[in-house]
Formats: sequence, C-alpha cells, structure tokens
Amino acid sequence: MLLQKENNPHLNTITAYGDDYVEINREKHHQSIWFMPEGTVQPLAITSVSQITPDTLRMLAGLDNVKQDPMAFLDGAAQVLPDNAPEVVLIGTGQRQQMLHPSLSVELLRLRIGVEVMDTSAAARTYNILMSEGRRVVAALLI
Repeated sequence: MLLQKENNPHLNTITAYGDDYVEINREKHHQSIWFMPEGTVQPLAITSVSQITPDTLRMLAGLDNVKQDPMAFLDGAAQVLPDNAPEVVLIGTGQRQQMLHPSLSVELLRLRIGVEVMDTSAAARTYNILMSEGRRVVAALLI
C-alpha cells in the first residue's frame, strides 16, 4: 500500500508497505528494521514478538548506552534520559497484532516512554503521523 506521495528526504518516512517489505523514502526493506525520523534505518535481528526482550526495548529507546549511578536510588534520583529519548516506541508485529508481555515494557513505562504494539500497517500509519507532528518516535517493524 502506498502511503505518501511526497516525502522529506531528510526524514525517514514510510512511503509504502506490503506483506513482505516496508519502504522508507522509496527504498524497500525486506527484513525487520528499526528507525527514527532522523538517522539511519537499522536492521533488526528479530522476526517474532517472542524474541523481544527488555534489552531490545532499551536499545530501541536509546537507553542501552546510558550510564547510571547504581546508588542514585538512595537520593530518589530518577534515571537520566538521553536528550533524544523517544516519547513512544512503536512496534509493528507483521500482518497481525501480537501483544508483548507487560513485564517487558515496565522499565520504559516507568521512564514515561510509551510502548505501543500493533500490526505493521497500523504502526506505519501511526509512525508517519507522529513523525509529521515532530514527535520523538522510534519504529520497530517486524517482517
């Protein structure tokens, strides 16, 4: 399905999708990918929701390289988020929506980063809307 007639080459826009591909800025990807409005479209070595772990979500949200003081909880200090931390992580699960176990997204939700899971076509449309509004969004689309 064609989504966008025109796109901004400086932003990653989903221009089309099908059962076995997602097209970003008119470039087809036939494997699972993740990306933000700006930056490189990255391959994602996951083909099923059952392969998603808390570490996967941390990586998607950009939290895997954030160094934390292990004793900060004593002062009531909250975890410091990177400046480019997303507001929401969208996960497209293929042709059918498949839910994540709630325990997987607890850390991100505590940090006020939303985790939304939907079929890939809905995730593609939602990503384009959020991206066009200037929202900080990450999309992980499973193929």
